[in-house]
Amino acid sequence: MKEALITGANGFIGQVLANALRFQGVKVRCMSRKKNAQMQFSCDFQTDQIPLDAVDGVDTIFHLAGYTHDNSNESQVKYLYQKINVEATVKLAELAIKYQVNTFVFISSVKAGGSAIPGHCSNEENQHEPQGIYGKTKREAELKLLEIEQKSNMHVSIVRSSLVYGPNVKGNLHQMLSGIEKGWFPPLPNTFNRRSMIHVDDLVRVLLLVAIEERAKGEIFIATDGKPHSSREVYKTMCNVLGKNIPRWSMPSFLFNILAWVSPTLRYKVNKLLGDECYSSEKLHSLGFEAKFSLRDMNETSF
Repeated sequence: MKEALITGANGFIGQVLANALRFQGVKVRCMSRKKNAQMQFSCDFQTDQIPLDAVDGVDTIFHLAGYTHDNSNESQVKYLYQKINVEATVKLAELAIKYQVNTFVFISSVKAGGSAIPGHCSNEENQHEPQGIYGKTKREAELKLLEIEQKSNMHVSIVRSSLVYGPNVKGNLHQMLSGIEKGWFPPLPNTFNRRSMIHVDDLVRVLLLVAIEERAKGEIFIATDGKPHSSREVYKTMCNVLGKNIPRWSMPSFLFNILAWVSPTLRYKVNKLLGDECYSSEKLHSLGFEAKFSLRDMNETSF
C-alpha cells in the first residue's frame, strides 16, 4: 500500500485510520463532506459528484463515509440512506475499477446482518433480514460490492463493525459519558445483557489487515474486541475513566420496563441501552487478529 483514499476521513474512525496509515509511511488522501485544512477533497454524496482526481492514482480506498443518523423518523429520509449508503458506495467502487484501484475496503455495520439473537452471539453466517433503513441499506451496499468484486480483479473486503469506543468517541457513547460526567445519567442496573464493542484503534487494525490479507478478498468480517460487555459494566468503566465514584445504588430494571411499555420510541431507546447485541469475530481471528484494547482502555490510543 503506497497511497490510500479515505472517505469520511474527518470522522471518529477516519482520523485514527489516517494517522495509522501515515505512521506506516502511506500517502493519504482525505475526503469528507466539508473541506478543511486536513481534507484535500470534499464531497457531499447527496449532491456532489465524486471528484475523479481523488480516486486517480490511489491503490487502496477505505470507504468509511455513510449516512448513520439514528432517529425514529428515518423513513422520512429514506432517500438519503439509499443515495449515500448504497448509490454512492457503488459509484465509488465503479470508479475504483475504472482507475485500477487494487483494494476497496468498506466499513459496514453489524446491523447489516439483521437483529441480534438474544442469548446468542451472531456470526457472519447468521444472516437475517436487517431491521431499519440503516441496516437494510448497508446490507444492500454489501451485496452490490460483492457482485462488483466477482466481476473484477479488485480486492474487496467488508468489515461489519460493532459499537466503537475510544478517545473522543461520538454518538450514544459520548452522550452517556457526558451525562455521567455532568451527573444526570442514572446508574444502570445489572441486567446481564451482552453488547459487543471494539476500540477504535483495534478497528483500524482490522481495516489495515483485511486490506492486505489475500484471504480477506470477497469476504465479510465482524469486528469486536472479543468480549461482550454488559451495560452496567460500560457504566462502571466510564465512572472509572472520569474519576467518579460508582454509586452504590442503581435504577431498578422494572422502571426501564415501564418506560419501554409507554411508547415504541422509548422501547427502542431502552433496548439500545439494556438489550443484547452480541456478535462473534471468530472469522476475523482466523486471519490472526486479536484485539489489543479492552473497555478499560477507553481513553487510550496507540496512533
